[in-house]
Amino acid sequence: MNWTLEVVTIPVTDMDRAKEFYAEKCGFTIDLDDEVAPGTRIVQATPPGSRCSLALLSGMPPMPGTRVMAPGTLHGLQLCVTDIEAARIALVETGVDVSPVMHVGANGWEEGKGGTWNSFLSFEDPDGNGWVVQEAPSELSER
Repeated sequence: MNWTLEVVTIPVTDMDRAKEFYAEKCGFTIDLDDEVAPGTRIVQATPPGSRCSLALLSGMPPMPGTRVMAPGTLHGLQLCVTDIEAARIALVETGVDVSPVMHVGANGWEEGKGGTWNSFLSFEDPDGNGWVVQEAPSELSER
């Protein structure tokens, strides 16, 4: 049996603002925008080329036995691209506040590209949920 990661939930305070950020600024496809129950809205957004989507949540009660995650508390989500510099330019051009390209060097984080699998940038969504983008040597389907 395969266990596939297909949806990551993202807690947000303003659904329309989050939807606009992920669609217009990040270029994600909006797959779903639905009020599944009174006061409970889900917007599903998928990064280009990804099989894993984001579920932006507002008003969703926590599933029994789980904890509530406050908007802005999700950090360390990681996307991969094959051209980190082009990804940075694309984000900057749409108005995203993005870090410089960085790599892990002899003294910790250093600006500029590193070797294979060692080039990163970071940004946050409007609620402060944190993202890392890593350069991969090829598309996932080619690895």
